[in-house]
Amino acid sequence: MRILVVGGAGYIGSHTVRRLTQVGHDVWVYDNLSVGHAAAVPDGRLVVGDLADSVALEKALRDHAIDAVMHFAAFTSVPESVSEPARYYRNNVVGALNLLDAMRTVGVGKIVFSSTAAVYGVPDHVPIPEDSPPRPINPYGFTKLAIEHALADYARAYNIGFAVLRYFNACGASSDTSIGEDHTPETHLIPIILQVALGRREHVAVFGTDYPTPDGTCVRDYIHVEDLAEAHLRVLARIEPGKGLTYNVATGVGYSVRQVVEAVRKVTGHPIPVVERPRRPGDPPVLVASSQAIQRDLGWTPRYPSIETIVQSAWKWHSTRPNGYADYKL
Repeated sequence: MRILVVGGAGYIGSHTVRRLTQVGHDVWVYDNLSVGHAAAVPDGRLVVGDLADSVALEKALRDHAIDAVMHFAAFTSVPESVSEPARYYRNNVVGALNLLDAMRTVGVGKIVFSSTAAVYGVPDHVPIPEDSPPRPINPYGFTKLAIEHALADYARAYNIGFAVLRYFNACGASSDTSIGEDHTPETHLIPIILQVALGRREHVAVFGTDYPTPDGTCVRDYIHVEDLAEAHLRVLARIEPGKGLTYNVATGVGYSVRQVVEAVRKVTGHPIPVVERPRRPGDPPVLVASSQAIQRDLGWTPRYPSIETIVQSAWKWHSTRPNGYADYKL
């Protein structure tokens, strides 16, 4: 299958490109490189372009005779979405609609959409099932939910087939440490803590210690990026015209911020100083998912359910490439 991975030079996108390529798909990457890295894309497979450019999107779809699209090109920082909602609605909503309309124009009928646990807001039940009422509490979650609704409407009206994958905290690096997580600025917890272990930060800030959780800090479900990539591969094969699928992709196990800090201390052998700070707006206390549906329907199961195993893979990447992709060329 000929697949266009939009945002494929980014963290999750690049790992998914690698998995798709491994099984023989003809994969192209469309990315504006605002946060992605050309070095994470296989040679000759990068189309530099923006979601705002409908002409470029249509050209990429036509030129490579694309059969299906995977969409990863969203902005993803919850705190930034609260302070800069216009930026998030413009890229995550308007940009995604541009992509869907380009697909309609060219006649591409399948898409896998990268969604998020943030659509659930503060859930009624944990682990969270897919039928839990979506009640986002931050603009990031609202933008993702808006496109979930758009996909359902486009499926009914235009016969587009889609899959929505709601995943939780992506983390880790490729098994061979050739690609990994490299954001500027870094906003994800595990790489931030690893930067402390590497001496690139003096401490890790813990935002909120009075949540209704066992140790007062937020609890999250951490999913290895290669497990996410595998889920995208499997769900692609199940998409049917005019129909939609929605799955959580997670381990079903939650770890608090303090537990993640302790896991990094154990894996790296480095002390990790902690500074406690007030809660950030938009952060739910607990986000842990049920992944029973995807395991039942697609035979998917996480290969890296342990937080220490996840941290080990991330540590191998960050300790050998402390400057990320600037340290080497693929």
